[in-house]
Amino acid sequence: MKTRPALAALVLPIATLVSAAVAADESFSLRFSAGSSWQERNTVRIPNNDQGTRFSLEQLVGDGPVDATRFELNWLFNNPHGVRIMLAPLSYTESASLDSPIMFAGESFAANQDTDATYKFNSWRIGYHYTLRQNKRGFFRIGGTLKVRDAEVRLRQGAVESFDDDIGVVPLFYMAAQYKVDDRWTVGADFDGLAGGPGRAIDLGVTLDYAIADKWSIGADFRVLDGGADVDDVFNFARFYSAALAVSYRSSK
Repeated sequence: MKTRPALAALVLPIATLVSAAVAADESFSLRFSAGSSWQERNTVRIPNNDQGTRFSLEQLVGDGPVDATRFELNWLFNNPHGVRIMLAPLSYTESASLDSPIMFAGESFAANQDTDATYKFNSWRIGYHYTLRQNKRGFFRIGGTLKVRDAEVRLRQGAVESFDDDIGVVPLFYMAAQYKVDDRWTVGADFDGLAGGPGRAIDLGVTLDYAIADKWSIGADFRVLDGGADVDDVFNFARFYSAALAVSYRSSK
């Protein structure tokens, strides 16, 4: 229920920025990708003490795949300065049978009974970037991102249900590069991440695009998401790999 306000809070800025970019005749790009994601690991313990059992969601429900979509807007409002907004929902609910009893978020769940497991880690981001180098072949940018983390882990077994959710803001370091191989093919890479203290957050992607028209491209995204936290209330570390097809639009300027 908390996802809709967080998403709506960024949909309006996207529409506003696109309108402003068009009106000002500035350079902007839009990219949408859709594909599948697989979890390599997803270890949970809530609370992170003797009242919680450490267990693996990946071993419980399998590695996937689950749907992975991503929408990104980049606007060079005053080159080399730019703004970026990115929306990346990620969630699933799967049913499985526990191999052993689990204590989770204040409830006890028995072994050998059907259990619904929900995992959500939606990511809504807004950031600033500065283009250090740009020519006809490509660019290199650095910047910072504010990530709104919309997360939840939930277990339900018959009438017994418990969950832990969290909405928080995390600052990340941002880098992106793009290289135009020829008139049609372009390769790129981007990184949002921060590590240190009780946790880390890493989003690393590689893209390949083929121009089908002056402003339009189709392509593919390959991405790894890795991170988590080890604090008093929560232990959760997860890693997802994703592959997706993408369509991009870039203004002519």
